[in-house]
Amino acid sequence: MTSVDFPPPDVARDTSPSPVRGWLAILAVTLGIFALMTSELLPVGLLTPIGTALDVSEGTTALMVTVPGLVAAVAAPLVTVATARIDRRLVLAVLIGMMGAANLASAFATSFAVVLLARFLIGISVGGFWSLAGAIALRLVPKHHVVRATAVVFGGVETASVLGVPAGTLVGDLGGWRTAFAVVGVLGLISLVCMVVVMPKVAPERTMTFGALPRVFRTHSAVRVGIAMTFLVITGHFTAYTFVRPILQHDGVADGMISVLLLVFGIAGICGNFIAGALITKRLRQTVCGISVLLTAAMAALAVTDHNTFSVAAILIVWGLGYGAVPVTFQTWILNAAPTATEAASSLYVSMFNLSIALGALVGGLAVDTASTVSVLWIGGVLAILVLPIVGAMPRHRVPRPDLPG
Repeated sequence: MTSVDFPPPDVARDTSPSPVRGWLAILAVTLGIFALMTSELLPVGLLTPIGTALDVSEGTTALMVTVPGLVAAVAAPLVTVATARIDRRLVLAVLIGMMGAANLASAFATSFAVVLLARFLIGISVGGFWSLAGAIALRLVPKHHVVRATAVVFGGVETASVLGVPAGTLVGDLGGWRTAFAVVGVLGLISLVCMVVVMPKVAPERTMTFGALPRVFRTHSAVRVGIAMTFLVITGHFTAYTFVRPILQHDGVADGMISVLLLVFGIAGICGNFIAGALITKRLRQTVCGISVLLTAAMAALAVTDHNTFSVAAILIVWGLGYGAVPVTFQTWILNAAPTATEAASSLYVSMFNLSIALGALVGGLAVDTASTVSVLWIGGVLAILVLPIVGAMPRHRVPRPDLPG
């Protein structure tokens, strides 16, 4: 069997750039991730005014969230393979530019069909950009900075949830939903300029074909475990979290406090991201298990206890810490599970992540309609805790090691 302990020589050369320029490039990619995730989630806070303006129901307007999630799941491997011979800087620049243009198109759209087409393009941008950005830290900063740089990049995901979406919703409330989309579009174009200016050329690791995707899944047991735990945790989280607002409303939490509590969740998520970044170098398996326990405990506590503002805040802090640790922890697991095929493994991960978002919302909606709102918490908790036996059963020598080369 071919050794996978060390990356090929061309990767080793690419991972020794100027630290200053490398970190500037990391910040540019982080801005891109922030803009992309804000763009993907922005319609959540603006469904009613968009539906009213374009004369469609809120249920139909919700396709603005569903479409990019499903497209991103397909686009992640497709873009990775289709661009296998192209400079990664150019690919990332084109994807973030397409996102910016699509949002500007949405801002000026006069029909819902045009908006959905723009959201389709945004899905391509999200899937492609994320699948490549997940491995980009390996190529831009010295090896001993990789884990920290990866945490910074995926801190953009959490920052989008705590700052981007609320700020975009506020802009929409004050200046109209078209203004909100235009602002996010301009932010994407700013990220494009930053990447063009500060990011060095990043040659592809190797020519990759569609056969590389099932091959990396088949030949690396740690990749299979990583995909499985991504499915369980992300599906479980979004099964429950999609409906956290009606859950809190049902429990008597004042409408004015819900946005504050979600802000608390987001801040805890940012903290969880960087706490995990400090832990995963030496304790990757333990961090994954800790995420599973925190998410399950938070969902169960929200399901069984009587709530006041302080108890809900405490539960959401636990939940936010657990979920905030997911992006950097799971991405690090995947990258180190297949160190000689990082882009192929990352594209599979991003595909499963986005598919699980859509599946979680679907499962949660069916549960709410057929059972009760609280049922989504139990479903989400059960899915999250199933990670423990899967990860716990792995032999120690097969657990990815971020502190080793690759």
